[in-house]
Amino acid sequence: MAKPISASKMVEILRAEGLTVHEVRNWRTHNRNGKGPWGPVNGVMIHHTVTSGTARSVDICYDGYSGLPGPLCHGVIDKKGHVHLVGNGRANHAGLGDGDVLRAVINETTLPPDNEADTDGNRHF
Repeated sequence: MAKPISASKMVEILRAEGLTVHEVRNWRTHNRNGKGPWGPVNGVMIHHTVTSGTARSVDICYDGYSGLPGPLCHGVIDKKGHVHLVGNGRANHAGLGDGDVLRAVINETTLPPDNEADTDGNRHF
């Protein structure tokens, strides 16, 4: 379990690894923190987004869509391997999950069946 890192530290770490980083609009303060806390961080969510082109993928992940406001993630990795940072803080990417699964992630044990939606995943991933 970890305390979320700052936006500046995120950029520093990614660039230190040799990645090309694109900072999108006001990503450093773009979040859903008003819906609840972010952290402790217990894992990482990896998604795929099917759109037509990098710009559209970045836009939908930044803005969201009707029924689910952005940011939908923290960063978008394009086909060149460039990272487009779109949010820092709580994002609409994990939704509700199973508390038993979260405890297994924290304890690094075998994942149980996901059979209930009783835990705020956006806070922990």
